[in-house]
Parts: sequence; structure tokens; C-alpha cells
Amino acid sequence: MERRELLAMGAALWMQDTQAKPALPEPETLTLWASGLPAGGSGPSGPEQVSAKGSVTHISTPRLVLYRPKQPDGSAALLMAGGGYAHIERRSESIPTAEWLSARGTTVYELIYRLPGEGWPREAPFQDAQRAMRLILSRAAQDGVNAQQVGVIGFSAGGHLAAMTAARSQDAWYAASDSIDQIAARAHFAALLYPVITFMPPYDRTHARREIVGRSPSRADSEKFSVEQQINSNMAPTFLAQAADDATVPVQNSLLLFHALTAAKAQVEMHIFQQGGHGWGMGKDRPYVGQWPVLFERWARNNGWFQKG
Repeated sequence: MERRELLAMGAALWMQDTQAKPALPEPETLTLWASGLPAGGSGPSGPEQVSAKGSVTHISTPRLVLYRPKQPDGSAALLMAGGGYAHIERRSESIPTAEWLSARGTTVYELIYRLPGEGWPREAPFQDAQRAMRLILSRAAQDGVNAQQVGVIGFSAGGHLAAMTAARSQDAWYAASDSIDQIAARAHFAALLYPVITFMPPYDRTHARREIVGRSPSRADSEKFSVEQQINSNMAPTFLAQAADDATVPVQNSLLLFHALTAAKAQVEMHIFQQGGHGWGMGKDRPYVGQWPVLFERWARNNGWFQKG
């Protein structure tokens, strides 16, 4: 497909999305942990805080926000916004993406995860994500979801969290407490947008890395949380998109993961855009990176997801 066609498709997509359409049903909130939080840390007290730009901090209650499509196609996504593991960029990343996916038939579960800098252990976000995947799979039938079409989507540090959830699905991030925790937490696809991937030098200057392993971690600690070090042939089919001029998370993060996936003979598609910087969410106002929703939807359909729309 020619670049001109892709730009036209992207423009048409946004014209469609900005036209008047019926309001989506109000999202539901799902309790993540049935019997309290995993051991370790007490977290913040009091209400969550939302900045003027819509980023969330002070998270004491991790949860899922469920966006039900009017015409579900059976696919589902566990969606994670970024924010360097210091806040969660809901308004610019996860909420618009959830609404876009839901309008196309995907059941979306937006994860509001705990942040290590707020008194929780560094494993907290990974515990929340693994529990979320198990909870989604446990209720697949009642939500009209095909358990073989559940994937993860993440932006920036949320891309790191999504990738770790997919790559280390068999690891026990927390002690099992109920029947839900007996469910395999395997993702069936992963879409990673400008993701943090590695905590290894020379690309170890991200805020996400500092929040999880600190400023002077051991090599073993850095490897443990570097996604490219965790890849094998069982990794879910993966979609990668990043801008070459990303000054916050070097584009080498996506390149490292691409090479690790191809070396393991895992399925992967990658798009590196000439311009776009970082933190573009759906990319509405940036002509290069704004192509990613079209490219992702085409990739998803080619792989058997997103059957309607």
C-alpha cells in the first residue's frame, strides 16, 4: 500500500471518528483483587489525583475499566497507558484508544495499575497486569469474548508493562489466592506503541527504568526487567510502532525487541515512522504516526482478530 493511500485512509478514519455518532455506554469498573491486595507496601491513602492534562496518580485501588462494544466481534484487549511508572496518561492514551477500539467491536479493559513510587513494591504493576489478564479470561464468556482473541496493548511504560505481561506470562508475580489465579495469563497478541523495552545500557535513561530498578541496579536486575531478554518462540504475535525521532524512549527499544523476536522466530510487524516524537496516543494531530491505527487494524484483521467493522 502506498504512503499516500495510508495517509488518505488515516484522514478518513479521523473524519469518521469526529463525526456525530451515538454515545458509547458508560464504562464499568471491575475490582481487580477479590480479597485485598498482594502483600507488600501499603500505597497511598485518600482519593486519586488527576492532573489538568488527565494523568492519574495516587492510585490506591488498581482496577479495570470495561468498555463494552455495541457489536462485539469476540476480540478483547487489556489496555495500558504510559507515564514512566510515575503516573498514568489516561486522557491522552488509554481512554481515546479504548473508545476507538470499542467502536470497532473490541471489548476493552483499561488497566489502572499501581505505581511503585507511591509506596507499592516494584512488582506491583506486573502483579496487577497478570491478575487483570486472568480476570479477563475468567469472565470471557459472560463478556462475549473469545478467550483465544485476548491481547495486550500498551503505550510507552505501558508498552513495557504490556510486553512483560505477554513475555513473562508463566512467571508467578504473586501468590495465588483463588481459582482465577489458576488460569494461564497468556496474551494472544501484543501491540506496543513507542514502548520502553530495555533497562540495559546505553538505553537505560528512561524514567520507567528508574522507577522499577532504581538508578544503580545490578546487571541481573536490569536484565530481569528488559523485555528483549525474556523472548522465546512462544511470545504472542507482536505489532510495534515508534517514531525515529523519539527523544524520550530511543527508537532502539523497538529495534531491540524486533531483533529478539525475529531471532526467536516469533511473529512480529514493525513500523518506524520518520517523525512523531513521543506520547502521541492515537496520533490524531501528527501525520506520520497518525497512520498507526490503520496499520494496526489491518495487521489485526490479517491475523484473525477484529472480524467486524
